[in-house]
Amino acid sequence: MKLGNNLKLIRKSKKKSQEEVASELGLTRSSYSGYENEIAEPGIETLIALSQYYGVPIDDLLTKDFSLFTESDWAIISTGLYADINGKNLRVLTSLVDSDENEMIELIPQQARAGYTTGYADPDYLKVLPTFSLPFLSKNRKYRSFPVIGDSMPPVDEGSFVVAEYIQNWGSIRNGTPCIVVTKDDGIVFKIANNYIESQQSFELCSTNPLYLPYFVHVNDIVEMWKFVNYISPSLPEMRIDDSLLTKSIQELQREIIDLKRTVTAGGKNVSR
Repeated sequence: MKLGNNLKLIRKSKKKSQEEVASELGLTRSSYSGYENEIAEPGIETLIALSQYYGVPIDDLLTKDFSLFTESDWAIISTGLYADINGKNLRVLTSLVDSDENEMIELIPQQARAGYTTGYADPDYLKVLPTFSLPFLSKNRKYRSFPVIGDSMPPVDEGSFVVAEYIQNWGSIRNGTPCIVVTKDDGIVFKIANNYIESQQSFELCSTNPLYLPYFVHVNDIVEMWKFVNYISPSLPEMRIDDSLLTKSIQELQREIIDLKRTVTAGGKNVSR
């Protein structure tokens, strides 16, 4: 385990003393020093706190050798953007193909939804999923279909499936883009994404249902992002007519009827003469 040396290197990269880090984490200096010198091992709650404090996943704190990091690696950590935002390193994405080597659209059923955050790149997980194809979609892009749960994104109702395009470069996502966002904690969510990477290292996720408040998700907590393409629903969207527009239309129709009656009446008088 490389935790001790990694903690020491990342602390020094941030120009912090052991005393400062310990104080900000609510630890004693001797406890924190023990973690760096590998005299003691932190519990899971402390590991989570260290991960959040430095903006680095727990797995990387435990397994990666930070002494091998390049200047660009340290620059990424210093900005708080540990995730590969621009997709410079190819994200691992396993795909299923048909007999002609054409990529299929994997459909994530409701019962498989919970396991997606751990199985999204696992061939054994994917090979049991149902697949289909849509001939009007680009063959040069990757698509998946995700289940919709809840009523936060009307007119896309619960029970529908969103077909979405895989996004490699998260920085390219424009404000107001409907996206499937796969996060470490919440799993699959369908929201309107607003890009705050530069200012807050996060995306604001909003619902079309005003009863649900927007919230922010840090990019380091995101596993995948997929851009909405279309959706498949077992029901028709509810048709809603603006009362003011309906009233206006009825009034205009009434005026036309009155004008028509006047024309007919005037025409009849002329004929009688």
